Amino acid sequence: MRNFVRSTFAKAIASVCLATFSVSSIACTAINITAKDGTVIAGRTMEWAFEMDWTLFSMPRGTEIDLDAPKSMKLPATKMTSKYAFVAVAPGVLQGPPAFLEGQNSAGLGLSGNFLPGFTEYQTVTPQDTKYISILNFGRLILGMYGNVKELRAELPKYKVWFDPTEVKGLPTPPWLHLVLTDKTGDSIVVEFVKGQMRIHDNVANVLTNAPTYDWHISNVRNYLSLSNYAKASVTLNNQNVTEIGQGGGMMGLPGDYTPPSRFVRAAYLRHFSTQPQASNDGIQLMTHLLNTVDIPVGVAASKGDNQIVSDYTQWVNIKDLSNNRMLIADYNHRTNYLQIDLNQVFKEGKPKTWKISNLPYPGNDLTPFLLK
Repeated sequence: MRNFVRSTFAKAIASVCLATFSVSSIACTAINITAKDGTVIAGRTMEWAFEMDWTLFSMPRGTEIDLDAPKSMKLPATKMTSKYAFVAVAPGVLQGPPAFLEGQNSAGLGLSGNFLPGFTEYQTVTPQDTKYISILNFGRLILGMYGNVKELRAELPKYKVWFDPTEVKGLPTPPWLHLVLTDKTGDSIVVEFVKGQMRIHDNVANVLTNAPTYDWHISNVRNYLSLSNYAKASVTLNNQNVTEIGQGGGMMGLPGDYTPPSRFVRAAYLRHFSTQPQASNDGIQLMTHLLNTVDIPVGVAASKGDNQIVSDYTQWVNIKDLSNNRMLIADYNHRTNYLQIDLNQVFKEGKPKTWKISNLPYPGNDLTPFLLK
């Protein structure tokens, strides 16, 4: 079994290395926590090595959702109108309708899409299929039409999710994605597309990073079962009492690098051992600390290729209070200054709007009046 895992992982890494230079960015991390009063907080970092012109969108109830197949299939396209309003983030460099990789809707459902290169293979649409949607519209469908994870478990498998690179312009790399979907009850799943099949995993770790696939990460966590938030205070050696030199020795061996497996383990164990917060504000505070442990400064996660050096870095961070319709967001230059959004007011206004994340009014506190102008 160990040889199989090692072989599988080696093939995955090889496939990434053989891919184009632009897919070197694989460093996003998503974490869920639940406070003692039941408040559910979902946070994520977005790392990338290239400027993506990240844009925040407010999409009111009644937003159109395109359900279509690849143009070459010549299958009928249909439209839906969203049941829920939502606020979401998409890369502005994409030419055409926005592809939402992060967001939450008025029902308290949150979405975070993370990069999964080397493993993602979307589904194939056949002439017999009647439900199909591009991965670029998948986030819009999820946030616009579904209010909880129970519905998603039942409905998402009915769709064929496809990708055709000839129909995409502007992105520096194909959208090889897996998604973590969480609702205000704390129920959470991870959706992946592997070997042309949709796979839905219960998000038992309440963490998602990047490659390999979710089931691999869960198996890998078993290599760290000796980690503990308690350290051995002392031992006796040759009749001498040797004491610990400081707290935290129980976490000796916790990986500190920025690879997806290491970030998964680090986030999962730190989340597990952290004291459960009491309510929303405590939960948000804890989330900021957890996300700080995977924050990447410019320069420390670099790649070389095509006679240039690029570096992954944490371009922005988003925290979603799914129970109270709050969102907090910060970009790289204002990493410790989160702007807060009262989504209830934004949803109530009912107007489509867009804002560049880099142009939000930092530093500040309450972003809501700016969004309602």
